[in-house]
Amino acid sequence: MPMVCVTDFEAQARELLSKSTWDFIEGGADEGFTRDDNIAAFKKIRLRPRYLKDVSHVDTRTTIQGAEISAPICIAPTGFHCLAWPDGEMSTARAAQAAGICYVTSTYATCNLEDIVSTAPRGLRWFQLYVQLDRQLNKQLIQKVESLGFKALVVTVDVPKLGNRRHDIRNQLDLKTNLLLKDLRSPKERNSVPHLQMSPIDSSFCWSDLSWLQSITQLPIILKGILTKEDAELAMKHKVHGIIVSNHGGRQLDGVAASIDALTEVVAAVKGNIEVYVDGGIRTGSDVLKALALGAKCVFLGRPVLWGLACKGEHGIEEVLNILKEEFHTSMALTGCRSVAEINQDLIQFSRL
Repeated sequence: MPMVCVTDFEAQARELLSKSTWDFIEGGADEGFTRDDNIAAFKKIRLRPRYLKDVSHVDTRTTIQGAEISAPICIAPTGFHCLAWPDGEMSTARAAQAAGICYVTSTYATCNLEDIVSTAPRGLRWFQLYVQLDRQLNKQLIQKVESLGFKALVVTVDVPKLGNRRHDIRNQLDLKTNLLLKDLRSPKERNSVPHLQMSPIDSSFCWSDLSWLQSITQLPIILKGILTKEDAELAMKHKVHGIIVSNHGGRQLDGVAASIDALTEVVAAVKGNIEVYVDGGIRTGSDVLKALALGAKCVFLGRPVLWGLACKGEHGIEEVLNILKEEFHTSMALTGCRSVAEINQDLIQFSRL
């Protein structure tokens, strides 16, 4: 039977992956309330379609940080793709390049950055950074991604400490010893240690440290994990180039707002001065439309990409992206939007929110 929607890939991936890998990908923090709410919150939003418009030509293209993408549907940073498919992040990079969208590579990629770039040299790529305790290591990593042609630095802000992921604790999951993270080792370790003891994330990193990052890179800095107007205002004050509204797929602090619910607060705070993106809970093309109508420039996909990868490697990711693009195209046509620029909050029935 053909797979016709994103959740078809979810069901198939669950059958194919080991229990511990499935739990690692699917798990949320604590009770998993926020993880589930990310999806449920989209379903509460109702659309206001406009008809008798010429939608014989619908254009899904847009730009992020000045670069054109074929649709406002990009790949969020997730780690350890080799758990889902042998080629790991190389498959993901090829799928993103074929689809004409942006792929944000994780600090915790399981393939060499050089290999990821060489397998998809024309792809638009950003790099996600977990700020490491070792400042020199951060600097080396940032200089490396700059030299490899990554176009933006996505700094994750919501992990001063790892969330309480019960499934992983029950499964005694130990990614540190199971996986080779080649780009996160000091030169000394690179030659001597067969695997990485994952270097700790810097829990002291704060707003005043952003200027240090900005002093060592020319790349635009995007902050990932902002959920409030206060932090959005601080982000602008510190001259970052964009915000990804995100609760880390419900994997960090359980009980925070669903990403789509936090989006409006952040969008209102930045007043159009910087681009705002969103991830978490996007499962259909109409979810993409709702996110854009509420002010997101594009959406980023986490788990659905890993489901596609687990099912069919790069071709699975391509299928997931194509399904969402086609659904988004349909949603645009059925609401009277001929271009992404025509999508606005008039499409949302606010009385229900």
